[in-house]
Amino acid sequence: MRTESRKRRPKGVFASMIRIGAVNIDTSHPLGFGEVMERSGRARYVGVYNDSFRPDSEVDGFIRRFGLEKRCETLEELASLCDIGFVHGCDWDDHLRCAAPFLAQGKPVFIDKPLVGNLADCRRVEELVRGGAVILGASSARYAYEIQQFLALPESERGEIVTVFGTAGVDEFNYGIHIAEAIGGSLGTGAQSVRFMGRGAAADKYAESYFVQFANGKSAVFNTFTGTWQPFVLTIMTTKTTYHFRIDSNRLYEALINEICNFAEGKPNLLAGPDALLESVKVMLAAAASRAAGGRPVALAELTDDMPAYDGRTFWKGYAAAAATLY
Repeated sequence: MRTESRKRRPKGVFASMIRIGAVNIDTSHPLGFGEVMERSGRARYVGVYNDSFRPDSEVDGFIRRFGLEKRCETLEELASLCDIGFVHGCDWDDHLRCAAPFLAQGKPVFIDKPLVGNLADCRRVEELVRGGAVILGASSARYAYEIQQFLALPESERGEIVTVFGTAGVDEFNYGIHIAEAIGGSLGTGAQSVRFMGRGAAADKYAESYFVQFANGKSAVFNTFTGTWQPFVLTIMTTKTTYHFRIDSNRLYEALINEICNFAEGKPNLLAGPDALLESVKVMLAAAASRAAGGRPVALAELTDDMPAYDGRTFWKGYAAAAATLY
């Protein structure tokens, strides 16, 4: 299988029920993840820390909904309460601040997608990992059952992957990262360069296409869509035939939570390493840089801090203004 697997954690590291601390319940993910945990009985949210836009009434509602033990006053307090931190805030520029107290206490941290949104933060993640930090992430689409089932087929039966085409839609980066990670989950690492191919538009809605060249000669094309939700769809061409599937979004959270629980329980798992997660971010950064350069291919290795990046705080403000009440 091309999807990377982490080493097993020693057995008995965590109790039978994995204790998870939630940081900033901005999105629908804490609700969806919590419902999956209820059904599986393998993990549960035990505490929450919130300094984002959800009001106290919703934090209290989240606590009641999942029977949390407490609302923590500091990130350090939450880190001491749990086995794993889940950073759910939608401001990706704030993710590493939120993760720091967990890492300081030697706790793993799952950082919800997008992991980070600029090259400087990519370097910071790399530095933290070199220092021993365990950072998990990020898009549930990477671990979709459909991708797992395809990769489980013997290569002698399905053929060797040659190229992958994928689609996603709502916005360019917050949702676009899903399809970049799904492609990474299918093809593995080794993306070398990205080229902006063009845009199709109708009124205020538009799709953009990007070509990704891999070092081993394989390739991918992904489409983002801004203005309308679009399904995650993959078309995989192999040396034998073509596979086409639409990812079932109703099962994505379950697929992700299962892999995190497998990791926490010391079992074999499919969680991607930080290099793979960061490669997907760099693919998106190279895509934006290529678009800004009029479609010139941009190598991931040539990315610099003065090239386009994704502004997490600006996204957070827009998301907060439009967010519906969840609890």
